Amino acid sequence: MFKLLAKLNKWLLPNYTKEQLDLAKATKFQKAIIAWKYFVTTRALD
Repeated sequence: MFKLLAKLNKWLLPNYTKEQLDLAKATKFQKAIIAWKYFVTTRALD
């Protein structure tokens, strides 16, 4: 299930690495997206 979510995240959610987002200047919503992507990615790798 997490592998499917990881693929959907990659397709639907923005990639802040390519945009070179500074975490100190990120909004709470952007931080929430980063945390969600991290959570799903770590679960998909297990």
